[in-house]
Amino acid sequence: MLTKERYSIKDMLIWTRKETLFFLAYALFITVLYDVYNLTFLEIPWTPVALIGTAVAFILGFQNDAAYGRIWEARKIWGGIVNSSRSWGMKVKDMVTNEHCSSSISQEEVDQHIKTLNYRHFAWLTALRHAMREPRKWEIFEKHKTNREWSRKAHIPERISTLEDDLNDYLDPDELKYVLSKKNKAAALLYMQSKHIRELKEKVLIWEFAFLSLENLLEELFTLQGKIERIKNFPYPRQYASLSNYFVWTFLLLLPLGLVPEFADIDDELLVDYPKIGKMFIWLVVPFCGVVSWVFHTMMRIGTVGENPFEGSANDVPISTISRAIEIDMRQLLDEDDETIPKQFPEEYDVQM
Repeated sequence: MLTKERYSIKDMLIWTRKETLFFLAYALFITVLYDVYNLTFLEIPWTPVALIGTAVAFILGFQNDAAYGRIWEARKIWGGIVNSSRSWGMKVKDMVTNEHCSSSISQEEVDQHIKTLNYRHFAWLTALRHAMREPRKWEIFEKHKTNREWSRKAHIPERISTLEDDLNDYLDPDELKYVLSKKNKAAALLYMQSKHIRELKEKVLIWEFAFLSLENLLEELFTLQGKIERIKNFPYPRQYASLSNYFVWTFLLLLPLGLVPEFADIDDELLVDYPKIGKMFIWLVVPFCGVVSWVFHTMMRIGTVGENPFEGSANDVPISTISRAIEIDMRQLLDEDDETIPKQFPEEYDVQM
């Protein structure tokens, strides 16, 4: 997530430089053929081009609206995870107690249960963010050269360390082996949490109401995880994505063919009163085509990148930062020393991961 006010013009031009150069070169090529080599058959009426452009504008608006909706929904879900995680830490700390236990269980054992339940929650957050970073066939962020350049500069935590290494900080060897053997590792951790609090209930370390309250929280976490997985595993409908791409490129390839005769007519009119200007006016097709093509293609690319809000781009939901912030808050509530609490992932290039 970008933390500064806006992208600079330089950032946007660097990000889109390959396509921009192509649009300028293509417009120049058509203009040279038309004006220098007198291939005047390379023209089409402006009206159909304008109609296609209008349709493309509506399609891009729909795509960007859908992409923004997916990003905003993902951010709201992770906001729900923040709230539920804090509630989990609070209730575990207050409700797991030996006050009503008939057998003699020391406070150290109680504290260990509290720590285990909290650390297993950190493991759940870790497994969930790793799962969200796993690539899907329809994700195209890494297919663009400028996006790959960003990925090489940015240090996305889930691509630096493995899930096993990260989980090793929170789980004992047996639990780690069990979790890694499951396909849905985050769900396996929630199942383990449910089993643990049931065992605590049987030992009367939590009372009936507390047990139900914690189970409801686990159910809520399952719901939030399911919503996140729905966004990750169900892409923006491919028929809309495909048609948007085809329509945009159709419009961009036809654009110079429609603009060249329009500028040529203006060129002829200017020749009467302004001969010097008139001779050069048709060449303004090149910058005008470049600007219009850049606007349409950049809007399409922004919508495409925004379809999948967990790939690790500068526009995505900062799931690594959010997860680490939750862990820091909950470990401080456990009264751990600041030196033992992990530091927040640093911002790089004004971007939170």
